[in-house]
Amino acid sequence: MSQPDETEDSLKTVKEVAAQLSVSPMTVYRLIHSGELPAVQPTPRTTRIRQSAVDALLAESAVTTDPGEDE
Repeated sequence: MSQPDETEDSLKTVKEVAAQLSVSPMTVYRLIHSGELPAVQPTPRTTRIRQSAVDALLAESAVTTDPGEDE
């Protein structure tokens, strides 16, 4: 059986998402609590986040510059 690919919609731990985003696990919990990052809680002590939700958060927060902005 092969390991899941990063492009698949796999479930990630809070610690894995924090490492991917270069933030603390507490920041990931804050994003979840605020509703910015959807998560599932299969048990009361376990939280998982879909990779697609992380990708969507990154795409949403991507900064784009307007070419006419420097004028």
